[in-house]
Amino acid sequence: MTWDNWAVIADLGTALGTLVLAVATFSSVRSGNRTARFAEQSLLTSLRPLLMASRLADGTLKVNFGDNKWVRLPGGGAVAEIGGGDGSRGPGDSVIYLSVSVRNVGSGIAVLHGWRLTTATDWPPNEPAPPLSEFQMQTRDLYVSAGDFGFWQGAIRDLADPRYPMARRVIETKSDWIVDLLYGDQDGGQRAITRFRCQARPDWTTGQSEAGPEGSGSSGRSGAEDDGVWLATVARHWSLDQPDPRDGDRM
Repeated sequence: MTWDNWAVIADLGTALGTLVLAVATFSSVRSGNRTARFAEQSLLTSLRPLLMASRLADGTLKVNFGDNKWVRLPGGGAVAEIGGGDGSRGPGDSVIYLSVSVRNVGSGIAVLHGWRLTTATDWPPNEPAPPLSEFQMQTRDLYVSAGDFGFWQGAIRDLADPRYPMARRVIETKSDWIVDLLYGDQDGGQRAITRFRCQARPDWTTGQSEAGPEGSGSSGRSGAEDDGVWLATVARHWSLDQPDPRDGDRM
């Protein structure tokens, strides 16, 4: 063999070694990226909140709206009332107060960002998440610890607010109403929307008629105490910062 042949063989050997090294490097980098993604996903899971309606057995909360207005919020319930404030933050006899008892079944703290009120109780199964432009931002920081229950609260204080007639009609007619809650983790990420349906009910403790044979409450609670309380249930979840599990083919 001539020196030229030896040079070609050496060049081929060097090229082959470089190729093997490149393949090994690519495999190592790919494996490292996959491990990093798994670690990131595990971290996000440990911080992810998920709101549900609280249990009927959860305690009753006292919720303050800042104008000397307090409501008693039972476990598994929602409250909608008109008036009762001291008039320092809107007409004392006309402000609409809303609250829902919620439970965080996720792994991280839930930080509530905003809310959206509607009375549309029927929606298609593939309905997209409501636009963020329709949400009213919270004026008070609300947190719900992982594995614990807490509350959401909102108020409509401006009588010219387009939501006001709808909300007042719902309360006066004891109709169902929907509130979409926007929330995320303590770092402001993993935003989600949970839709709560608040249903008028005869008796939120027993499911029986509130008025017995003598017109008394079957649960031992007075009609005045039960007035303004709805039963809260969860209807839908949307994830805003992650792929929607409903995307793709549906069985």
